[in-house]
Amino acid sequence: MRLPFLRTKSAALGAGPRIPSWATPLVEEGSSYAGQVQAAFLANPVAARAIRMVTESAGGAPVVSTPGDHPALALLHSCGFGASGPGLLETLAGHMLLHGNAYIDVAVGADGLPAALFALRPERVSIEVDGEGWPAAHVYRAGTAVRRYPVGANGGLLHIRSFHPTDDHHGAGCLGAAASAVAVHNAATRWNKALLDNAARPSGALVYQPGDGSTLSPDQFQRLKTEMEAAFAGAANAGRPMLLEGGLSWQALSLSPAEMDYAGMREAAARDIALALGVPPLLLGMKGDNTYANYREANVALWRLTLLPLLTRLLTALAAHLNWWWPGLVLKLNRDAVPALSEDRERLWAQVSAADFLDPAEKRRILGLEDGQ
Repeated sequence: MRLPFLRTKSAALGAGPRIPSWATPLVEEGSSYAGQVQAAFLANPVAARAIRMVTESAGGAPVVSTPGDHPALALLHSCGFGASGPGLLETLAGHMLLHGNAYIDVAVGADGLPAALFALRPERVSIEVDGEGWPAAHVYRAGTAVRRYPVGANGGLLHIRSFHPTDDHHGAGCLGAAASAVAVHNAATRWNKALLDNAARPSGALVYQPGDGSTLSPDQFQRLKTEMEAAFAGAANAGRPMLLEGGLSWQALSLSPAEMDYAGMREAAARDIALALGVPPLLLGMKGDNTYANYREANVALWRLTLLPLLTRLLTALAAHLNWWWPGLVLKLNRDAVPALSEDRERLWAQVSAADFLDPAEKRRILGLEDGQ
């Protein structure tokens, strides 16, 4: 049902494909979504570990169905017809975390039931809107191939999105929020490497003072530069004596302690990356109160604040979509089988068991148990 007061939004939108507003290239980070993925997941150790921690935990989460042992469970951990690699849940969790949008195409078998679920790359999908600004179709483009999925068609493309405050049709991922911190962390890493390549010493200046006010000719300058780079640059040439002649003198250039505090800068950037991706910094080996109790609480926080909301959104949307073929299907996380949440479940079981005013049926409902369990 369309709400009349929402129709006015469409005048400025127009019809045709729409790209998420946040996915436009960021000038300060110098990259689009693909560039941000390259800089974060493929080039930054902190972001890569945080992303893998969330996606692999989601992919290995215990999922139960109603009715039990449903064929849909096998589809959640597969990645297509006989393919190997990350399962569907792991891939969808990565798309939601980084892009904020997940798209699932259902492949129907000869029996008319879903035979495989395919996660489409979100940056390849755009949304066509009608004249009033409402979604009319999803368009998937891979090279020269184009496929159109009408919105509202039985068993059409499933679109799962996160919250976006300024976009009606797309979600916002965490990658944009982490882009600046990733850029700072990568720049500090490159600086440290360059410092080691130059014998871990600050740069210096070679001063030419012949006494008569003359300067080096271009050929002399180029020859001197080549000889310096060949004989004295790099860690392998550290400590070699330098023979200067003809009015040349070496003057070292030092940086202030604040300018040299790249370790602190990298640590602050790493914490920002972890927080943007929803992972407690303690789980990534960052400095702090690294006690067992704190580590355990950080692991619980990861599940409570990041994985539970993400998995609940994914499983609820998947179950609702698969109801086209399997009416009454329910998919949910089996919290009793998650070690990080065992303490919470034990506390809940104890509280419910001590509630004498509840009958057994009410206690089972509170604990999320089905009849017969």
